[in-house]
Amino acid sequence: MNTIKTLERLQRVHSLIQKECTGSPYELACKMNISERSIYNLIDYLRDYDAVIGYDRGRKTYYYQNNFSLCFQISLSIGADDEITEVLGGSYLDH
Repeated sequence: MNTIKTLERLQRVHSLIQKECTGSPYELACKMNISERSIYNLIDYLRDYDAVIGYDRGRKTYYYQNNFSLCFQISLSIGADDEITEVLGGSYLDH
C-alpha cells in the first residue's frame, strides 16, 4: 500500500504548505517521521502537478506562489465470488 501512504503524505505536506508552517526541510521530515529526501520527493510531486512552491528562509517555511489546490479520491474494493468488500474509501479535498 505504498501508493496510499504516499498520497496521505502528499496531502499532509500540502496542508502544511498551505498553512505556511512547514519548518525547514529537516524539521518537516522529523515532523512527518520520514527522510529529508522523501520531503524533497513529495514537493517535486506537487510541482509535477503545477504547484509553484517557494521557500522563505526567514520564516523557515514552504509556501505556494500560485493558487494551488489538491483533491484526490481513494477507493479500494476487494471481491471474489460476487462478494465485494469495501476496504478503503474516501476523498481528500483541500483548498
